[in-house]
Amino acid sequence: MSSNRTSKIPREIKIEKVEKPSYVVDRSKLRRFNSKNIIFERVMWDSSWEGYMRMYDEKVFKVIAEGKPGYSRVDFALAYASWIVHDAFEGGFSSTKIKTYRTPVDTIGIDWTRTKYEVDDLHKMSAYVKRAAWFFGASLIGICKLNRYWLYADVDIPEKFENVVVMAIEMDADAIATSPAAPAAAATGVGYSKMAFILACMGEFIRNLGYEAIQCGNDTALSIPLAIDAGLGELGRNGLLITPQYGPRVRLCKIFTDVPLEPDKPIEFGVNEFCKKCKLCAKHCEVDAISIDDEPSFEVVCRSNNPGALKWYVDVERCYLYWRENGIDCSTCIKVCPYNVTLAREASLSSSEFWECTQKQEI
Repeated sequence: MSSNRTSKIPREIKIEKVEKPSYVVDRSKLRRFNSKNIIFERVMWDSSWEGYMRMYDEKVFKVIAEGKPGYSRVDFALAYASWIVHDAFEGGFSSTKIKTYRTPVDTIGIDWTRTKYEVDDLHKMSAYVKRAAWFFGASLIGICKLNRYWLYADVDIPEKFENVVVMAIEMDADAIATSPAAPAAAATGVGYSKMAFILACMGEFIRNLGYEAIQCGNDTALSIPLAIDAGLGELGRNGLLITPQYGPRVRLCKIFTDVPLEPDKPIEFGVNEFCKKCKLCAKHCEVDAISIDDEPSFEVVCRSNNPGALKWYVDVERCYLYWRENGIDCSTCIKVCPYNVTLAREASLSSSEFWECTQKQEI
């Protein structure tokens, strides 16, 4: 079962399955990343940088009052609503069976976890897992063995969790096309809320087969290298996963599990060489947070970078400070990426055009 069953790949993109992931690492420099250095965590503890205790939503009402298109009360209402399932549904990220608010009647109180479904065909079991993930709403699914370098340094996962199911969720193209306005942020929020639903359902599916599942969003481990290992795409100049089907217009989540599965092979389709020449994400970045250098390097640019990988390191400190000035997050590096534009509309949308095409039921 192919992981691109429900999406089209442009004919000019040629995908090759390879034995090793396309990233290059220096094992003498590579360390497990400590999650306290994630930029959002540093806001709360790192007094050594400009973003300390400066919330990126603190200027929202000032931004609304300025009356800029795409930053109205309606636009922000949409963006904040989009996160509600992610933020309110704690069970989406539970590593144990979710407790429901209703007590099941005796006739349907089956404890599926008591016995294990016997797996005698790894390929077939992997197909079952992928089909379930598509059913629950994932856009792309891949499977890999857990490379423990990608676990956060402050996280301990038992050795029995050998396999990772990595899922990508497509974000709305028309909303992303309005970036850096609020509808683009709503597309991000919807991705995260879908993530909570899909993870919750997939975790229960695996546990109902008698195995264990640890559901993760951005927590627990680095999602992008795991997605590369699972054959979903390659790393781009913008620091994001580039997929053949949607470019960087995806959100990622994953499940660690002990269910026996067949790993997918990594893929290559020329992203690194393309990014060396393209540079559109760097040229359009509002705060020059993306490297314009011709070649990737091992040189980090801020504390929230994880050293040891050959890539274009993104200055996420600048990203965060721009979000604060913008009143909401930004997706411009996703919007302008040609791998996104290939499949989405080829022009930016204004916020008014976004709402107009909604009214015309074009999306």
